[in-house]
Amino acid sequence: MSKAIPSRNEDYSLWYNELVKKAGLAENSPVRGCMVIKPYGFAIWEKMQQTLDKMFKDTGHSNAYFPLFIPKSFLSKEADHVEGFAKECAVVTHYRLKNDEEKGGVVVDPDAKLEEELIVRPTSETVIWDSYKNWIQSYRDLPLLINQWANVVRWEMRTRLFLRTAEFLWQEGHTAHATKQEAEAETAQMLDVYAKFAEEFMAVPVTKGVKTENERFAGAVETYCIEAMMQDGKALQAGTSHFLGQNFAKAFDVKFATKEGKDEFVWGTSWGVSTRLMGALIMAHSDDDGLVLPPKLAPIQVVIVPIYRKDEELAAISEVAEKFKKELQDKNISVQFDNRDTHKPGWKFAEYELKGVPVRIAIGPKDLEKGTVEIARRDTKEKQFVNQEETVDFVVNLLEKIQNNIYTKAAKFKEENTRTVESYEEFKKVLEKEGGFIYAHWDGTSETEEKIKEETKATIRCIPLNSNSEEGTCMYSGKPSKGKVLFAKAY
Repeated sequence: MSKAIPSRNEDYSLWYNELVKKAGLAENSPVRGCMVIKPYGFAIWEKMQQTLDKMFKDTGHSNAYFPLFIPKSFLSKEADHVEGFAKECAVVTHYRLKNDEEKGGVVVDPDAKLEEELIVRPTSETVIWDSYKNWIQSYRDLPLLINQWANVVRWEMRTRLFLRTAEFLWQEGHTAHATKQEAEAETAQMLDVYAKFAEEFMAVPVTKGVKTENERFAGAVETYCIEAMMQDGKALQAGTSHFLGQNFAKAFDVKFATKEGKDEFVWGTSWGVSTRLMGALIMAHSDDDGLVLPPKLAPIQVVIVPIYRKDEELAAISEVAEKFKKELQDKNISVQFDNRDTHKPGWKFAEYELKGVPVRIAIGPKDLEKGTVEIARRDTKEKQFVNQEETVDFVVNLLEKIQNNIYTKAAKFKEENTRTVESYEEFKKVLEKEGGFIYAHWDGTSETEEKIKEETKATIRCIPLNSNSEEGTCMYSGKPSKGKVLFAKAY
């Protein structure tokens, strides 16, 4: 099959876009800024979703669903929140169409204007906290740990498949607690859940940190994040967890009766990841031949391809292949036996390489004679012959090795492309020639942060949680700095 994917070095952006399309993950839709997620792409998202959903439920959370439409007045109740999202909102103003008698087709009925405009959900804090007002009466109702899987709309002018689209899929957790300490613990716990998912399932190493005031979620007291490095050295925010304090509780009058009988406002959190994770998965691992998927998130973990000329050869190969398929499936490994007679083995090899299937097993007549199979791994493209009686155990171990190797490779890349600078001139030079993550002193002011962003297009991705307090001098202003922060250009 002809893949025709440009190389990463040739044009990284074009490589990404073409890979998304040619691997059958997604495509542009007739609606500007929106995408169609194709079956194979959605299968990867489903594995992410299922894994995260279990992690949420293991930490005590339950799923619910809230309306897609939010009354405009709800957004007005939390000042920072509405200011943060106002420019991204899609607004519903009418509730009916009518036939156009002059030009044909339909037009908006001017007599069907809504009394109050509805906002198409950009995030659900407001509508959820309005419900919490009815759900929470006393300390016995707390903590309230709710998650929602949904779609959201944020009006984007410049879009890119998975990374930035007007409509995207995500989950959003919204919790309410009796004390500040409990809410802060929840915020930290969910950040850890995201980091564990990114590293152990996506095989993407991340840096945990807190956002600056400029980058904080609208309406939050603190925003925590995980930042990942892509193969072009740019950062991608892979998840956020917000400590909301009592901001939304006060905006929507959500109080609870304490054990002592006093009325107090609850403490809140929200946290979320989206289909941007698909972009991270692609850009962190894939190569010029296609996707490289970590086995834990691959829809097809093993593909078996028969090599034959005669029907009787296929029959003999199929017997062995079906046996392997069943034994591997019994070990919860997803297997596809591709016995299509419409494509040659070489075409199939290229197709599954493009789709990032971690392990490929090829079986031909000579393999049957020798009692072997040929096994190829996608991450390193190494091939070797394995005795048939050892194949199942070999594949089980190989999948684990591939998962670990993909993470190790990404971690090494991140380490090699993370640097520390002391001066602004050095910062600009490293940013231009090397890219990657750069640690540097910052004076803590929004003014300095904005000037650096304006002059270099690099942003403070986070103030790392694991960094030691190290006083110094801001590389830009020369003013005192309490510690180094993480800069990078980002998606």
